[in-house]
Amino acid sequence: MEDFNTKEVLEKLINDEDYYGDFGKQFRSNSDISTLLTNPLALGNSQKPNINFLVGGYFHTAILEPDKLKKYKVIESTTRNTKAYKEISGGEMCLLQHEVDNLELLIDTMHSNNVCSELIKGINVEYEQPGIKKIEGLWWKGKADIVNHDEKLVVDLKTTSDITKFRSSAFRYNYDSQAYIYRKIFGYDLIFIAIDKKTRQIGIFDCSDAFYESGEDKVQQAVEQYKLFYDNPDFNPKDYFINKTL
Repeated sequence: MEDFNTKEVLEKLINDEDYYGDFGKQFRSNSDISTLLTNPLALGNSQKPNINFLVGGYFHTAILEPDKLKKYKVIESTTRNTKAYKEISGGEMCLLQHEVDNLELLIDTMHSNNVCSELIKGINVEYEQPGIKKIEGLWWKGKADIVNHDEKLVVDLKTTSDITKFRSSAFRYNYDSQAYIYRKIFGYDLIFIAIDKKTRQIGIFDCSDAFYESGEDKVQQAVEQYKLFYDNPDFNPKDYFINKTL
């Protein structure tokens, strides 16, 4: 990993197939943080399809890359338990039409907000921008939703089930480590634009020094775990156990 052409790497990481596929797996990412901190042996295991990821993906695509929306299969069905859904889906996780209808309302709300529009759109703005950086001795990747060079900000879009609890969710879902990693990679502070899936309230959240420090601490712990489990020839992962006093 020491000798590579950064430009060529970034050109490959633009493609989701390479970013999330075998090529991109040579880099660590914020999505690895939770696994490394809770169950390092599961690193690299494929995750089961999750409707929240699918909903979030559609929301991001509609705002940042609307020409790619055709990749989402949408089914006219009340639930995923109907015969029609099972026949049309072919076993894959698909969006329901009423979910897309609600998402379109969220998207319209976001576009209608002048402050959000100014942060998302602009002359000197890049979307879905990949980056890499060596942090704590390991190579990390990130893909920024929006890099706004005029404002010198990385803007990350989030949907949430309760915007009044977004701050606590940000720590629980490791948005702090994301903020730390992305600031290292892209060189700008990060802000989150979140929208409540039920009330359609919008929140814009910047990151405090304490938030970045919390993220840095998580990254350092994750790197320690990675080096122990995957870079230490004297350690046998089969001997690993959790040892705590109750």
